[in-house]
Amino acid sequence: MEKSIANPKFFSNKDLSRLFIPLMVEQFLELSVGLISSIMVASVGEAAVSGVSLVEFVMALLISIFAALATGGSVIAGQYLGNRKENEARKVSNQLVWFIGCMGLVVMALTYLMKNVILHGLFGQITEDVYAHASNYLMIVALSIPSLALYNAGAAIFRTMGNSKFPMKIMLYMNILNVVGSVAFIYLFDMGTSGIAISTLISRLAAAGIIIFHAFNAKNILFLEKTIRPKFDMGMIKQTLAIGVPYGIENGMFYLGRLLVLSIVSTFGTAAIAANSVGGTIVTFQALPGMAIGLGLTVIISRCAGAKDYEQARYYTKKIICVIYIAQIISSFIILLLLSTIMKAYNLSEEATMLTTKIVWSHAIAMMLIWPLGNSLPVVFRASGDAKFPMIISMFTMFFCRIALAYALVYYLHMDLLATWIAIYCDWLIKGAIFVWRYLNGKWTNFHAVK
Repeated sequence: MEKSIANPKFFSNKDLSRLFIPLMVEQFLELSVGLISSIMVASVGEAAVSGVSLVEFVMALLISIFAALATGGSVIAGQYLGNRKENEARKVSNQLVWFIGCMGLVVMALTYLMKNVILHGLFGQITEDVYAHASNYLMIVALSIPSLALYNAGAAIFRTMGNSKFPMKIMLYMNILNVVGSVAFIYLFDMGTSGIAISTLISRLAAAGIIIFHAFNAKNILFLEKTIRPKFDMGMIKQTLAIGVPYGIENGMFYLGRLLVLSIVSTFGTAAIAANSVGGTIVTFQALPGMAIGLGLTVIISRCAGAKDYEQARYYTKKIICVIYIAQIISSFIILLLLSTIMKAYNLSEEATMLTTKIVWSHAIAMMLIWPLGNSLPVVFRASGDAKFPMIISMFTMFFCRIALAYALVYYLHMDLLATWIAIYCDWLIKGAIFVWRYLNGKWTNFHAVK
């Protein structure tokens, strides 16, 4: 039987602010340093920009997979905390760190073994200059893959405890370190692509080291045990994978869809490619509040689901989606107000500027109307243990909206670059309608990740 909302709430408004604000700052810092790094890479040359961007696409895919697995661990630990089983929550945290760390080592080894397959298989025939920069960059940053895995696991543990401020501080310090290192290696030591790669590696190693070191603090509700001979609990790992694997597949399909859509964009010419790239970077800042708050929403709903208090889960879902709507209306208007200034900084051609403007305006409208329903409700489902349904629906809309519809609009209706973005908005709309139906019928409350 569901508990009544009359019971004391798990999270006060102050708790929510402490959770969400650092997450938004952290996401902003992460996006900003990527933008700054891309500007610095541009000083090395176009081949360097292309090579680094190709490798960073692969790194972004790996980060999304590690983040998905960390989300799985966060959901299970959060539900145990909601069920007042702190010992089990700590065990899950330990299992998550050891498992994801070992996985990071395996992925790193595979990356080195499959370097040519990654660079040529995924991106086709690239020029020798681009391949040289990409290969050089990959050989260095691949060393940071285990660190990416461990950082995501550590950050998930702290967020599960409601402490999103600590990962934010680490992100701030590491971004400063990354930017300062990049400036030194590129402009002082003239190390080019290698300089960017070394700076990135150092910052990721430091971030993982700091967050894992502090995760051993026994004063935390969730802390890591000091041992060099961990005992893997396959039951808890399976619980984590039951949430993390569907989410990881969902993220992987998203990047596959991006690759296929990019093949359409490339047919429109240089201006369209530049507009799609710049527009994609700018609109990410519009979506920033929703993405950041979604990380916190996982913590909140998993705690409610663990306590089997679905009335509170519904209460927080409605409240937080309203917050996301308000935050994204504000972020969208800010970007639109700054758009002309931002476009001057990029110094694009008139055609590329026009196309970018269309992308940013259309994205702002879609963000303010439909994004939260299609992208926040799946967080609620996963946090309650219902991970397969959003994966299946997201894969369905990915193929039939983002990909098939984009091809149809471009090759049969002869529309321009904006057609690929219209396909994305249709994806959000259909997902949103299906997820609202799922939310209202209450089937997501029948799933329990832990007993």
